[in-house]
Amino acid sequence: MPTLLIIHHTPSPNCRELFEAVVSGATAPEIEGVRVVRRAALAATAADVLAADGYLLGTPANLGYMSGALKHFFDQIYYPCLDDTRGRPFGYWVHGGNDVTGAVRAIETVTTGLGWRRAAEPVTVTGAPGRADTEACWELGAVLAAGLTG
Repeated sequence: MPTLLIIHHTPSPNCRELFEAVVSGATAPEIEGVRVVRRAALAATAADVLAADGYLLGTPANLGYMSGALKHFFDQIYYPCLDDTRGRPFGYWVHGGNDVTGAVRAIETVTTGLGWRRAAEPVTVTGAPGRADTEACWELGAVLAAGLTG
């Protein structure tokens, strides 16, 4: 059974709301035959990454960059996973108070280095998430999970 690994750092209510929408989409009843595993960025390991077939990443934008927790995740898994995860699909969402540009650039840089394949457009949200934002996150989760079934 294919596995979707959701790696997230959700320190705020806004980040938590987006994370829950992603999980809801990834675990929608219409999507069968995909195992969804959730790991906090500080707890996710190279073994988790190697055991998964696709990835969803979630982070706040902190001081113009991805969270330190997601950066730590990448630092821990980069070399152990570099060769064995090339070409695997991924997606991500970023929440920021007013700008997410630096966080998006950082995620794109690291995932390009890993050779991961972006399977969906990123969801970027500034300020309080609205209905369209949570729907976009639901769609992101569903697209990544459904993509692993075929």
